[in-house]
Parts: sequence; C-alpha cells; structure tokens
Amino acid sequence: QVQLVESGGGLVQAGGSLRLSCAGSTLYTYTVGWFRQAPGKEREFVAATTWHSGTTYYADTLKGRFTISRDNTKKTVYLQMNDLKPEDTAVYLCAAFTGSNYFDAKSYAYWGQGAQVTVSS
Repeated sequence: QVQLVESGGGLVQAGGSLRLSCAGSTLYTYTVGWFRQAPGKEREFVAATTWHSGTTYYADTLKGRFTISRDNTKKTVYLQMNDLKPEDTAVYLCAAFTGSNYFDAKSYAYWGQGAQVTVSS
C-alpha cells in the first residue's frame, strides 16, 4: 500500500506561482505523476518523473510553465507551477505509477487526496 499526501495548494492571482508537494514513505521506488481535474472535466495528465533516472514527461500544453522534480532523500515529488492562468484552476493529484503508459491515469494505482489550486483573474 502506498500512501500519498499532497500539500501546497491555494489561491493565487493570475501570473503567480505555486509549488505543490507530494510525500510518501515509499515514493522513491515509484515513477510519480501529477494529474489535475477541473469540475465537470476528465482527469488530465500534467507531468511525470521516473524513479530511477528522474526522466520527466509533460503535457505539451503545460511545458515551459510547469516543472516536476523529485527529492528521493525526502521521499517527495514537487510540481512547480509558474505564470498560472485561471484555466489552471483544478484539484491537483499525485499518483504512483504501476502500469504501462505514463500519460494515462489508468496506469496509476495509488492516489493522493488532491490539492485545490484556484487561480483568480
């Protein structure tokens, strides 16, 4: 069983920044992804980082504004979000990868409870 806890969400004005954290005692052994889900929309892939090499993957539309990183010594994965826009408003969830496709939510078996990010215009 993998338990994940997100933190760092909140309310920010457009153009601002936030950094989300995802902590888990066994997180350093997993590839970890960030997803987001806005009301009435499907869960959307944001970014992922592999456990062994730290290779990163991003949704094309978010590349350049969002950065995923990990600190295995702290068992934590981060999502730095810059130049935030109102359309980035969503619940952001981290998840541990157990499947075959980093971009597909179905490939992640363990999920955190989510962190609300609200961007005001």
